[in-house]
Amino acid sequence: MDVQHFFDKDTSTLSYIVYDKDTRDAVIIDPVLNFDLSTGVIEDHSMKELVAFITKHNLNPLYSMETHAHADHMSSSRELKNIFPNIKIAISENIKIVQKSFKDVLGLEDSFKMDGSQFDKLIKNDETFNAGSISIHAIPTPGHTPACLSYHIENMVFCGDALFVPDLGTGRCDFPEGCADALYTSVHERLYKLPDDTIIFTGHDYCPNGRELKIESTIGVSKRQNGHLKEETKREDYIKFREARDKTLPAPKLLFASIQVNIDGGTLPKALKVPLTKKLSS
Repeated sequence: MDVQHFFDKDTSTLSYIVYDKDTRDAVIIDPVLNFDLSTGVIEDHSMKELVAFITKHNLNPLYSMETHAHADHMSSSRELKNIFPNIKIAISENIKIVQKSFKDVLGLEDSFKMDGSQFDKLIKNDETFNAGSISIHAIPTPGHTPACLSYHIENMVFCGDALFVPDLGTGRCDFPEGCADALYTSVHERLYKLPDDTIIFTGHDYCPNGRELKIESTIGVSKRQNGHLKEETKREDYIKFREARDKTLPAPKLLFASIQVNIDGGTLPKALKVPLTKKLSS
């Protein structure tokens, strides 16, 4: 099985195409749709890189799989489906929890569905399914959101925002229904139980201090070196650290725009809703 990564510099997001060279079957993981908040302009240059790769290698993309409903970039899954009609858009069945939470936060219309029907496939926890010749095991890794999945394919695991490369640690847990205790379980009790040579492909790299892009690590290296959560890290210590750190982090710039699109299966609304909070001096 082969992997090609794509890096969106504006959001520091990593997308992937996993494909079988023999059958040409492929899956896409966490594709990006570019959005400029200041102008409201949506562009597709990140998506075009994926499309060009698929076309060049004559691939047969069967799924566009989201590790979760992203809060920092819009998904291009729906736009990819317009180009490749056979693609199925897939996400955790727990997206229904996220839909309910953000429907209230965003004040979405009563007609907005909270049953996950905007997606072609709702993946069950620990479900194994096939994309042609590609076998995928969906490991539930909630904590960053309640609908996070990590996709285990052969000796690789695509973790989204649950687990980053060692110097970046783990994902934040302060979004609605996020939970540091749950993320500890996801990483320590699920991901760290995979073989040490399993390759971790991360969902973001922020290239701290200007270092070169890193897209991967291994389970063994992360257990020994992860800056937030090693194998030896105690649950209570991680929760204390994670909750304190999250209080210092600003909200993602594209939070409301991204969530509004992503919980709706990538469908673009005519206009975006932004909730307002009054903090006016008397």
